[in-house]
Amino acid sequence: MPKSTPIRTPMRTRFTIWRPFATAVAVILTAAFLTPAAAAQAAGRDGRTPRESRPVYSYAHAIRESVWVDTGLDGDGDGKPDRVAADIVRPAEPARQGRKVPVIMDASPYFSCCGRGNESQVKTYDAQGRVVQMPLFYDNYFVPRGYAFIGVDLAGTNRSDGCVDVGGRSDIRSAKAVVDWLNGRARAYTSRTGTKTVKATWTNGRTGMIGKSWDATIANGVAATGVKGLKTIVPISGISSWYDYYFAQGAPLYDGGPAELAGYVQSDAAKAHCAAVQKKLTDGSPRSGDWTPLWTERDYVKDAAKVRASVFLVHGMQDLNVRTKHFGQWWDALAKHGVERKIWLSQTGHVDPFDYRRGAWVDTLHRWFDHELLDYDNGVDREPMADIERHPDQWVTSRVWPPRTTRATVLHPAPGPQAGVGALGLRPATGTETFTDDPKLSETDWAAHLTTPTAEKAGFLTAPLTHDLRLSGSSTVTVTATPTTTSAHLSAVLVDLGPDTVRDYADAAEGITTLPNRTCWGESTAGDSACFKETKAKTAKVDYTVFSRGWADLGHYADLGHYADLGKGVPLTPGKPYTMTLDLAATDHVIPEGHRLALIIAGTDKDLIDPPSTKPTLTVSLSGTTARLPLVGGASAFAQATSGSTGRAPTPTVLNGVRAPGAAQHVPV
Repeated sequence: MPKSTPIRTPMRTRFTIWRPFATAVAVILTAAFLTPAAAAQAAGRDGRTPRESRPVYSYAHAIRESVWVDTGLDGDGDGKPDRVAADIVRPAEPARQGRKVPVIMDASPYFSCCGRGNESQVKTYDAQGRVVQMPLFYDNYFVPRGYAFIGVDLAGTNRSDGCVDVGGRSDIRSAKAVVDWLNGRARAYTSRTGTKTVKATWTNGRTGMIGKSWDATIANGVAATGVKGLKTIVPISGISSWYDYYFAQGAPLYDGGPAELAGYVQSDAAKAHCAAVQKKLTDGSPRSGDWTPLWTERDYVKDAAKVRASVFLVHGMQDLNVRTKHFGQWWDALAKHGVERKIWLSQTGHVDPFDYRRGAWVDTLHRWFDHELLDYDNGVDREPMADIERHPDQWVTSRVWPPRTTRATVLHPAPGPQAGVGALGLRPATGTETFTDDPKLSETDWAAHLTTPTAEKAGFLTAPLTHDLRLSGSSTVTVTATPTTTSAHLSAVLVDLGPDTVRDYADAAEGITTLPNRTCWGESTAGDSACFKETKAKTAKVDYTVFSRGWADLGHYADLGHYADLGKGVPLTPGKPYTMTLDLAATDHVIPEGHRLALIIAGTDKDLIDPPSTKPTLTVSLSGTTARLPLVGGASAFAQATSGSTGRAPTPTVLNGVRAPGAAQHVPV
């Protein structure tokens, strides 16, 4: 989003948010004089455990301080341990009352270079180097409610030492060291180069991490260390394995790599001292798509068993920056190890829930932190596990996610009355379909011509459904294909064929429109406004919706999985059949009655993967090709949804959808 200067005074106020402030104004004005008993009474007036933290502390008089935490690493090679800057905003009253407070923390590389949130806010400082503006609303809202907020500059960014290593040891240690310091296990200093140490005597050590994109990724990585004191994480559109950010089973997702991303965020000091780290990033991430030790270090999924923190996961189901495979594999791994979980899934792209469901988000996040960090019994843990946006601004819940009746169901492609427009059903079939890779075309081109034979794809459709059919979770598509050249990339795409109104995730703002009016979420100061621009859904009327996709390099057909010593991609032998299973992005989607479910198999998905070195024609064996889909109700639900239909061939026509995915700057912000 373009940067803009935040307005320092509220222009419009949301009554439901400010009402507690009005009722507590006298308490806030005299907060400095509250006794411990009075503070306890403000939190729980009936003497019982409170159910909600209230804004009884002064934000205007909050303590603002900075510490530099020793990470124990020397990434920049200057012979001294790296120190990372942690800027703190915390209520003054609890420390005077002998009470300790929990911490909400956002560790980010973006606090100076690029900004956070829809208005690209950066940290600002006063003449003494104390933080004045902390991006986003977290400090404005939660500090008056008895939380400390900490914004951590990752190593090599803003005011921190060290080098950016893009999700590696230094990135993760940058944030983990702060959690350790909050729990008395690490050393911090009052300045970047001085010798005066400081202890976090004001906190009980209970920490929750939050953030979007790279920030969310750091929360995932720190949780995967099993660090004590980290009680919960709230990753919004976070990466779970950095290999999967740059490659899809060997297929490069776009040009560039970790070294370029490090250069995008690093400070001037890091640029001068981190050439060796940059070289390691380049050498360790070859564009071949082969798995290397660099990717193993940056794979958090393999360490899900170490996670002690609860996880409130948020993702846009049309996120084509941090693809939804990231949340799907992370969620499944956490479930396997019994981690307490909650999830929100929107129809947006790479968007923060503050910008598509603001009131419900602030309320839910408030209750989540109260429960996880203050031990308040407010019932948030007994609510449905999942909130899912089914249509723009229309949400449903799911008691557990995926639903307990979800079953992996194998569907088979079959020939149709026209070559290239086949059927999709429960019965195995024989025959072949052929397509030629055309790197100029994308999934929107394929889907627009689903009902028409075209040379660049093979499509398979169900009959019009007689009942709704819901997919919930991650799918796979196994393809047996014979190439005509030594290299080939594959795409598999699931499509809901039928009219709908959806969030326009392919728009530059990925499903939202930013409005000029502002609403306020917490207390403001002259230098840090709690008032942010409102948004509304940006929608598009479509004839089809692509709701899940996956990609692969056929030369990596022998790869065994993330945690094995993966074989390198190999040149293909023209005329030889190869079988490969593509992992498709996780989703939760309902194909309504009257619509069709479709599977497309094709080559290069323009601007979502790079093309191979050749332009192959591939012959797909239908007997060796299957789609394994997570259907709620399983095979019986599919049979019911497709029963009674005439099964007639679709009418050839050109269908309208969202615009093609653009070749946007691929940075996890």
